[in-house]
Amino acid sequence: MTEVMTEQTKLIVFQLHDKEYALEVENVRSIEKLEHITRVPKTPEYVKGVINLRGVVTPIVDLRVRFGLSSVQDTEHTRVIMVILEDKEVGLIVDAANDVLDVRTEDIEDSPDVAGVQEADYVAGVVKLDKRLLILLHLDKVLQAL
Repeated sequence: MTEVMTEQTKLIVFQLHDKEYALEVENVRSIEKLEHITRVPKTPEYVKGVINLRGVVTPIVDLRVRFGLSSVQDTEHTRVIMVILEDKEVGLIVDAANDVLDVRTEDIEDSPDVAGVQEADYVAGVVKLDKRLLILLHLDKVLQAL
């Protein structure tokens, strides 16, 4: 009997401007409700400020602004995804956190070549799941200028 091994990766799926994005769960520490953000002068526009989360002061990035998307009012579904990359912890404001999915690595395709789309620089690939398309983000590129 031949055993077929399928590699999988676990993804956090979130909503931003009517699209579904994903991050590898290994980079996600927690998902929090949006709380008071203290502005910090002379930071890039996409850095909304800092929060004190369980005693740790953490910078908060608005992904809509980072990707050049139009801004919207925060809602009860707005969340902050706390991510960690190379000992740097950052919160990412998203419209909603939707799912945690196990995805076969063969369902992840390379980033499409879309010229002129600002967020394309941050796209690591596209995940095809039945009728859903998830945009897999390159977290290191999203956080590059911080």
